[in-house]
Amino acid sequence: MSILPQHKHFLRPSYHASTYHHTRLPIRMQCAATLPASPKPETKQLTTVPPQLNQQLSTTTRGGPLPNDPSLQSTWTHRAWLASGCTTVIISLAKAIGIATATHMWLEPTLAGYIGYILADLGSGVFHWGIDNYGDASTPVFGAQIEAFQGHHKWPWTITRRQFANNLHALARAVTFTVLPINLECNDPTLLGFVGMFSGCIMFSQQFHSWAHSTKSKLPPIVVALQDLGVLVSRSQHAAHHRPPYNNNYCIVSGVWNKFLDENKVFEVLEMAVFFRLGIRPRSWSEPSLEWTEEITPSSQNVVQ
Repeated sequence: MSILPQHKHFLRPSYHASTYHHTRLPIRMQCAATLPASPKPETKQLTTVPPQLNQQLSTTTRGGPLPNDPSLQSTWTHRAWLASGCTTVIISLAKAIGIATATHMWLEPTLAGYIGYILADLGSGVFHWGIDNYGDASTPVFGAQIEAFQGHHKWPWTITRRQFANNLHALARAVTFTVLPINLECNDPTLLGFVGMFSGCIMFSQQFHSWAHSTKSKLPPIVVALQDLGVLVSRSQHAAHHRPPYNNNYCIVSGVWNKFLDENKVFEVLEMAVFFRLGIRPRSWSEPSLEWTEEITPSSQNVVQ
């Protein structure tokens, strides 16, 4: 009986370590998210600005009105009122001179004219003080002038850009209505001399005011000479009015009254009287606000010389 040959080892499944691999299967994962649909941009309709409004918008900047601002330019209505006011003043003076010549009475009309010039400076100061401290744009009769003077404190140099008739027409209109009846009814050379000089200085006070804001190099030599002599308000004197606390040097014809009024605190007494009588505080009692803070642009700065 044959015996199968014996083997030391039984048959085993043969494998090699080198052939045993962990197979890595590439897996691609895809995530799907639903995003809200972005809204379509709104279509804005273009609006055409009328040329007149476009010009008006382009003439005002943060630095104040530009030279081509319509509010600084003269109109034919302004020129007509200025011509009317000048004619009224000339009639008063011419009539006074004619009667004085006929009667050989020169002293009284001359003195009356000088007094009219002195009191016009005082009158300009009282008026300037009033509209600087009281009222607003809605104030009857004086609202437009109050608003203009408030803007003047913010942009003082704009007065030098106002055309001549634009600057004087409001006072010229007032002179026409008040002085013309006197010219028609009065034949007293003394009264006519006073009225003519007083009203003329008041009407042109805004031009004297403008010259007080101009540089010396831009003024006619005769104006500079009159300012230096004290006949017209000087640039240095009026510059003090535009410095805090903005409560002095109100007179703008010759400025001769400014020292007396400020040293004796005349306007402060008037302010106290108005406050205790009517309970109205003047603007000069408050801290200077943005409406009173001067803005100066490099291109428009005027240096007092």
